[in-house]
Amino acid sequence: MADRVIKKSEFIELIDRLLESYRVYAPVRQQDMTNFQEISAADQVDLSLANTTMSPKSIMLPQSETMFEFNVDKTSDQAAILRETEKDLSPRLIFGIRPCDAKAFQLLDLNFDTVAYKDPWWVARRKTTTLMGLACNAPCSTCFCTSVGSGPFAPEGLDLLLVDVDDYFLIQVITEKGEKLLNEEGIETEAAGAMKQAALASEKSSLQSIKSVVSAASLAQHDTKTLFDSDFWEEVQFACINCGVCTFVCPTCWCFDIQDEVHKDNGIRLRNWDSCMFPLFTLHGSGHNPRAQKLQRLRQRFMHKLKYFVDKYDKGVACVGCGRCVQQCPVNIDIREVFRLMND
Repeated sequence: MADRVIKKSEFIELIDRLLESYRVYAPVRQQDMTNFQEISAADQVDLSLANTTMSPKSIMLPQSETMFEFNVDKTSDQAAILRETEKDLSPRLIFGIRPCDAKAFQLLDLNFDTVAYKDPWWVARRKTTTLMGLACNAPCSTCFCTSVGSGPFAPEGLDLLLVDVDDYFLIQVITEKGEKLLNEEGIETEAAGAMKQAALASEKSSLQSIKSVVSAASLAQHDTKTLFDSDFWEEVQFACINCGVCTFVCPTCWCFDIQDEVHKDNGIRLRNWDSCMFPLFTLHGSGHNPRAQKLQRLRQRFMHKLKYFVDKYDKGVACVGCGRCVQQCPVNIDIREVFRLMND
């Protein structure tokens, strides 16, 4: 599969054509932040920031999603029967997704698409979604993707990867799905050697600009009980206010709650994002809460991402180094420092 090239001036036209066949999601400016939104025109796309405030996780796992509908009218022959809510699973394209966020989808697959359990809507959305990534020529100062199995130009998990080279985009074709999209849109110009060399130079420069480094590989060797009982959790949890921002901006957090809402005779069953940092997260119906203390909740978050996940799946840590939690935490709790404390 040969790499292609397209002029930036022609790329706007490509996006507009893609809108005829796909629901296109891309970074869109929203007042003081940029987030992934479904677009209706190419001029809505904003590629000025290194990364979006929120990850594109909600495109695959909506923050609030109606799963089923039901009726509670006891006189109806449809009473108490769950009916799946119709969903739009038509072809979709996520444009401008960073390699770290694409890797996050692969980590989430380990929870939503397994031999034992397959979430039907996650699986369907993954199947009908094409990922057109955008390489990071200028990573954020908080990025540490190279320490956790990814990188600013990493192709894993993507169908296509765009590299910004002067007035052009070099398009690396990674999967057959990506090649099919380019062929359908008539993008046939193969990238010349000079263009590829320029892309390689950009990748080298980008890798050198990442100064944040964490030690992730050695966490598997540490004793779980020793880490769990360590004194440093007291230090880390001191400033935490249990706001849950870290879990909501994180591309690899997958926790959700299921609730029923009823109005008169009609009801819906919802799936909503939840957070292990919230005091009610583990509250039992009996009133007992096994993680009633802030320290217990914060420890659970980091132990799951950096130790339990490592031991269970042998796929590295459940972190892609995007740095969002570092940027957004209102009390400056830094996961890179937690890496160091756990290793020490």
